[in-house]
Amino acid sequence: MYKRDFDRHMQNATIANAVMLFGESHFYINRYTDKLLSLHSNAMKLVLYYDEYDFNTAYLHLSQGSLFSNSNILVIKTEKKIPKAQLDKLVLAAKNSGVNYFIYAYFGNDYKTSDKAFSQKSGGMSVRFFHPNYQESIQIMEEEANTLNLQIDKYCINHLLHLHNHDVPLCLQELQKLAVYDTKVDIAMIDKLVFGLSHVQIDKLLQSILSKEDITQQMSVFLQSKEDEIAVVTALGSYITQLYLFNTYIRINGSPDAKAILGYNVPAFVLQNKASFSLKFKPKQYFLMLKLVLDTQLKMKLGGIDKSALLFSMLIRLQKMV
Repeated sequence: MYKRDFDRHMQNATIANAVMLFGESHFYINRYTDKLLSLHSNAMKLVLYYDEYDFNTAYLHLSQGSLFSNSNILVIKTEKKIPKAQLDKLVLAAKNSGVNYFIYAYFGNDYKTSDKAFSQKSGGMSVRFFHPNYQESIQIMEEEANTLNLQIDKYCINHLLHLHNHDVPLCLQELQKLAVYDTKVDIAMIDKLVFGLSHVQIDKLLQSILSKEDITQQMSVFLQSKEDEIAVVTALGSYITQLYLFNTYIRINGSPDAKAILGYNVPAFVLQNKASFSLKFKPKQYFLMLKLVLDTQLKMKLGGIDKSALLFSMLIRLQKMV
């Protein structure tokens, strides 16, 4: 099923004892895991992350009674596929207990057999999430603002989303910062307090640069928002370094692994995008690009120079290197 259908089940309190959450939106997977946990706040909770999963430990938690509460709840958060035979047994254990619950938050791509373990016949539910659209993003932001008792209208929410290229998790963090001021939020306040140089914007800018596209409009947005030129150059350098790490890891191991490269997991579409883009350039090109970025950064910090002009000059030279 999809989000809308699952929301209806949540409203009607008709959720199964075993639920699989999966899909393109890691944000929604995490958000609905938290929502389900809040429905069973008194349950004895066991959360297994990524490599911590052990079938015997998980099965025992679901099949036995709780010593300290009325029920047990098991949460497995992983991008690694669990064998369907094990999922079948875990779902059945939750169903047979009558009071225990199983949440399988799956962040990987290969779900086509796993979700069958959570069929209606087996006593489970599976929910596929897509990235929040514009209306959903607004709704999520409004819900968070209400939770924080933050006075902010739709125009300001839209402005904040635009600043961060509709990166909802990042915008939710900004709402928490704005709530500290305990006053009604307006556009001027957002422009003054919110740092609009999001990773998504930098990714888009650099991809345009390295793809030899026209970057005039994108740079105009940066300059109008009064971004610090050194911050832009630093962010570009970090992104090029990240691409080089992807390039090197793939050449050695054959396929990308976000956790091994970055130290944390990213959505599948982000992983594939960076992996494929990183292979467009050779090690020597990475060396020359990073050298140019570092030289530009040093000149800016020494002062006595037009930083905007130097930034544009650097970006033009970057495009000539690829």
